[in-house]
Amino acid sequence: MASDHYFSASPSSAEHLRRISVTLAGHSGEVTTAGGVFSPDHVDGGTAVLLSNTPPPPPGGHLLDLGSGWGPIALSLATQSPHATVWAVDVNERALDLVRRNAEAWGLDNVNAVLPDDVPDDVSFRTIRSNPPIRVGKNELHGLLRRWLPRLEERSDAWLVVQRNLGSDSLQRWIAATFDDGYSVARSATARGFRVLKVRRHGAVRTAPVDIVEV
Repeated sequence: MASDHYFSASPSSAEHLRRISVTLAGHSGEVTTAGGVFSPDHVDGGTAVLLSNTPPPPPGGHLLDLGSGWGPIALSLATQSPHATVWAVDVNERALDLVRRNAEAWGLDNVNAVLPDDVPDDVSFRTIRSNPPIRVGKNELHGLLRRWLPRLEERSDAWLVVQRNLGSDSLQRWIAATFDDGYSVARSATARGFRVLKVRRHGAVRTAPVDIVEV
């Protein structure tokens, strides 16, 4: 049981389905959660800070909720951007099943809840929103960001929420050092012990034409 975490692929703990009341993107209703997933009893504090301190998502295109859990970020994105395709990505099969249940219950048909390898390679994202799984360890977390941040479209943003005492400032420095060509990272907000980091993928650098003057 000690190895059964919310980032386990197939939790061995009892499912214990439950219903909780939430308000997401101005919509109040019930969602289904379960044991063996992240924050099954409420919207996690970090996720709440992220949702309160990010701009409305793009109205269309592909949007990514990285590390979806039972789906509070994905449901928010899909509610705000009904014409976009929202990808809810997690390694936890139970969590993905809950996202599907909740999206169907809320009448959201624009959510794809999938394993990481099931996202087509040619899909790029107009935004990424994530409360990343810090407790998987630094190497795994860095690998996760190396895999997904390059899939941002140009002139698009990723928004990450990280608890200050779990290394938000060191993660910001790592992102700045690792993605130093065409990216920028800044602290966008601080609340309730959490930092919201904004990672921007800039457009391609264009060299202005040089006027040649003959003499």
